[in-house]
Amino acid sequence: MQATRRESAAFATMVPIDMGNGGGVAPEPSATIDRRMFISALAAGATSALMPRRARAEAVRGAQNIVLLHGLFVDGSCWSEVIARLQNAGLNATSVQNPLTTLDDAVAETRRVLARQDGPTVLVGHSFSGVIVSEVGTDPKVSALVYVAARAPDAGEDYSALAKTFPTPPASAGIVFDGDEGRLTEAAFLRDFAGDLPEAQARILYAAQQPFHRALLTGKTQHAAWRSKPSFYAVSMEDRTINPELERFMAKRMGAMTIEMKASHLSLISHPQEITDLILAAAGHGK
Repeated sequence: MQATRRESAAFATMVPIDMGNGGGVAPEPSATIDRRMFISALAAGATSALMPRRARAEAVRGAQNIVLLHGLFVDGSCWSEVIARLQNAGLNATSVQNPLTTLDDAVAETRRVLARQDGPTVLVGHSFSGVIVSEVGTDPKVSALVYVAARAPDAGEDYSALAKTFPTPPASAGIVFDGDEGRLTEAAFLRDFAGDLPEAQARILYAAQQPFHRALLTGKTQHAAWRSKPSFYAVSMEDRTINPELERFMAKRMGAMTIEMKASHLSLISHPQEITDLILAAAGHGK
């Protein structure tokens, strides 16, 4: 079942996920479900049938802190719409400025921000920063993980090799390098990265695009936090930057509570309410 753009303001598809342990299948709500029912179902499921199979014995801890990580081609301001909603819900939200230089640098910056949080914290990553979530998420302070159209490698896994087992997404052809710095062409940014945003808004984001260093893509994680922490995943069904089937594979592999949206790679901007609802469920604030 797919949510149309009009329906998506109050609904996102809750995908049936086979937990693989006899625990049953997550229920799929009807298209008429409202947002309050949806988020309550997320929160309830997070402590029962929808819990990742490696963490089902552990209920989601209530968290007041949310640390948000951005991926390639944007900066921390891409979370603005989600941050406003989290703040309105009474949560403390912090967006990390990913240096986009090396994985070690990105991990170090995230750890600095995480160290400043007082109490349980939900770690949220979009796109490339799912790698950082997987690495840093083992910290005892991290209570749950949220992946938004994000990479989710296993420990030591070559993500590029994994991605090559799925059809190459169109955005890959739009990456150009100036020495060691990579960025998307304007055409690829508008069509393949931010395809469901108003063109004027997408052009502003393109103008503020942050380049990344080649070395960033060569790092491998030493940990896979999703193996031990409650995990949540938002699949973008119209993603042209990461193959949606790869997103589904990673979500299923981690046993994540999964939603799907008719969205581009930038679902955090085009569907901020649905992403906020997923984060609230991960933080135990679903009711």
